[in-house]
Amino acid sequence: MRQLVLDLLPETRPSLDNFVAGSNGEALTGLAAWLEPTNRESLFFLWGDAGAGKSHLLQACPALYSDARLDPDLSALTPDGDFRAVDNVEALSDRGQITLFNLINRLRDNSGRLLAAASVPPLHLALREDLRTRLGSGLLYRLQPLSDAEKLAALADQASARGLVLPPEAFSYLFSRAPRDMRSLASLLIVIDRYSLEQKRPITLPLLREVLQTSLKL
Repeated sequence: MRQLVLDLLPETRPSLDNFVAGSNGEALTGLAAWLEPTNRESLFFLWGDAGAGKSHLLQACPALYSDARLDPDLSALTPDGDFRAVDNVEALSDRGQITLFNLINRLRDNSGRLLAAASVPPLHLALREDLRTRLGSGLLYRLQPLSDAEKLAALADQASARGLVLPPEAFSYLFSRAPRDMRSLASLLIVIDRYSLEQKRPITLPLLREVLQTSLKL
């Protein structure tokens, strides 16, 4: 069972199409417009609480992605490339802040683009003043986390799109026992679908219990 679930866990690449917008339709529309080749704004900044979807959107765009939590110095940044995405900028080290400041200037001077994200707006970041000013000079959008009702509705829509027949209590059961971020819930739905097919069993609460118990032990 353990190996089966490991084999079934999907690698779903983030995209704008599989982002569940909820109340973030304005931000999603703004990002899509900014990505158009005719848009000349060089910087787009997303902020919001954990789980709101910032990392999803940054990774969904055709940019070279960096995560300041994993690389606070931005040491992996290379001088090439005209579209960059830097996540969790609040985690930047002093060296990383200088690197990002210089990157913003280079991209702006060469018609490049930067997509950045943090938990708070630029004004409230504990960063260098000149970097905060640069980050705040572009387009700013706040992302709101999905409400519980929005997550359940999105999960039901995804199940319907896959042709899954789940018992009425299945969604509340999953929601109360599985990780509650949308990406985990959507991935788990795929695991359940594949496991049901592998076992040639309908999706029932006992089957959901098997999948969840095994997943929690991984």
